[in-house]
Amino acid sequence: MRFIRLSKLGLVLVLGLLLAACASDNEATKNQAVNLAYVEWETEVASTHVIGQVLEDVGYDVTLTPLDNGIMWEALANGEVDGMVSAWLPQTHAPQVEKYKGRLDDLGENLKGGKIGLVVPSYMEVDSIEDLTDEAGKTITAIEPGANITGTTENAHEIYPNLEGWKVISSSSVAMTGALKQAIENGEEIIVTGWSPHWKFNSFDLKYLDDPKGMYGTEEYIGTFARIGFKEDNPGAYSVLKNFHWTPEDIESVMYDIMEGMDPKDAAKKWIKENEAKVAEWTKDIT
Repeated sequence: MRFIRLSKLGLVLVLGLLLAACASDNEATKNQAVNLAYVEWETEVASTHVIGQVLEDVGYDVTLTPLDNGIMWEALANGEVDGMVSAWLPQTHAPQVEKYKGRLDDLGENLKGGKIGLVVPSYMEVDSIEDLTDEAGKTITAIEPGANITGTTENAHEIYPNLEGWKVISSSSVAMTGALKQAIENGEEIIVTGWSPHWKFNSFDLKYLDDPKGMYGTEEYIGTFARIGFKEDNPGAYSVLKNFHWTPEDIESVMYDIMEGMDPKDAAKKWIKENEAKVAEWTKDIT
């Protein structure tokens, strides 16, 4: 009987040690640092702040690093950042995926139904890129020079000869939407590089110009990528990135709050509070 009692005591001690070890491992995992890169486009500001806040809420030490598009991909391929949720595919960022093939961990899509192209106010009478003649003073307002959509637009005349001699003005996503807003208020013509989901389609009456030659591709999705080795180094945070999926309506609500003046971190917290069930699916493998 004494042997049985000692055996039971030993079993309790072993179980206690195992539970303590598991708790210690879990705590160590939760304290790990995670560095997410993003481009300061409205969509990526919204998505990165939301997923970053989710990781922070479950205990990770999160850094969000804004970078130029080209630098972001290079930093991820070099292992200088841990991940990003900002890849537009299958066309827009295909050159970067090909360039760094074998040096990136593709976690798949996090949002379906994306689109890019040339966007104009609905009151403009042109409906197709190939029908453009001299609208908006033969000028297209683009975003950052490092953005693929800007590069594609700068070379558009190679696919659409009617755009020979047109000027593409590089700016930023914020400057582009500012110019769009001002033009619409004045009833002026303007052509911008645009993408959806984006809050501007909720705020203004806009339309995409038809792209019969497929210069900007068809439907896009936004994808998640991580550095090679992140899965092994930080499996918990990796699982959250892997499970991250939401809808255009989700991201547009966050974007709209930010556009209205809310701090991105506060907008992320608001969305998370209103979508606890969805967030629970993202974190189910670590909680």
